[in-house]
Amino acid sequence: MSDTTNTPPATARLAGICAGLRHALAGHPVLAAALSGAIDLVPMRDKGLAHDHIRIASTGWLARVPKQSQMGLTAAANLAYQAACFRRAAAGGHVPQLLDVLAPSVSLPHGALIVEVIDGRPARLPHDLPAIARALAALHALPRPAITAPLQAPADPLAALRDEVATQGAYLAGAGLDHATRALIDRALAALLALCTASARPPICLISFDAHPGNFLLRADGSAVLVDLEKGRYGAPSLDLAHATLYTSTTWDLESRAELTVAEIAAFYAAWAAVPGVPDATGWHVALRRAMWLWSVTWCAKWRVLSAAPQQNSADGEDWSADSSDSALIAHVRERVDHYLSPAVVARCLDEFAALERLLGG
Repeated sequence: MSDTTNTPPATARLAGICAGLRHALAGHPVLAAALSGAIDLVPMRDKGLAHDHIRIASTGWLARVPKQSQMGLTAAANLAYQAACFRRAAAGGHVPQLLDVLAPSVSLPHGALIVEVIDGRPARLPHDLPAIARALAALHALPRPAITAPLQAPADPLAALRDEVATQGAYLAGAGLDHATRALIDRALAALLALCTASARPPICLISFDAHPGNFLLRADGSAVLVDLEKGRYGAPSLDLAHATLYTSTTWDLESRAELTVAEIAAFYAAWAAVPGVPDATGWHVALRRAMWLWSVTWCAKWRVLSAAPQQNSADGEDWSADSSDSALIAHVRERVDHYLSPAVVARCLDEFAALERLLGG
């Protein structure tokens, strides 16, 4: 047994995950035979709060090992939901292939998804916006199946989004916000409530609900691949288009970081709308851009509060504690959260929405 007394917590955590993953792979009736020998695992840089990513050397496989469920699911339900997201989106041709699922176990409490490794580079904005638009269009154009379960498919997705934002918004009070920031956010929340009281509703299709540019890789042929699908659901496509181009998204990931102009954002929407088969979302883009931004900033408030809480130490549900990720990642997230909740940035985003509304008309 190795001595981890002086081992940094993140290193010890990853070592334990790799040991559990190796044990699970060795005992798998199909994958073990394909590996045929020593299982060499290569952890990738910690970039996300929801998963560790570990390449299985000498294969084209990648293990997505959950740190938590962002949707509050049990470990088994979280894996089943993510697997359904990958399978449902596969027909669009812009996601990694799901190879297998490793069930939660004593050695691997959260389980893992084994997916295809995508050899590609991070997105470069605005250059790669048309490719991202085409990838999202391929997802949004997929026919809705008769049975949508286990993916979320609420009867009124707009009302469901309002409720989700309200749940996260409960953390605004404890997030230490500047009075000006809180006033601007409250005004936007009131506008979302008013939107939901009207009878009109946006078109509904399969969406990613996590389409920020850092979740795309660009292949050598120029096609974009959406590599993170844990929160897929049936909702409004305008939410994905917003998430791909919001300031709070394009400045999140260090490798794809960019500040887009209003003209570049409008061109992105036009590129998506030009793809045959996408739903007619005319008139919804700006209103749901505001709603997606509200989801993002209320999440920031939630993270600020919960990341300071003690570690949950459970394979089930959410766990935003700082102990679950590398210290450099936590520092990056904290800096971004502080930035996005600042009065200047909140005002900047609201000004952008108004300018985009003048261009798009809604």
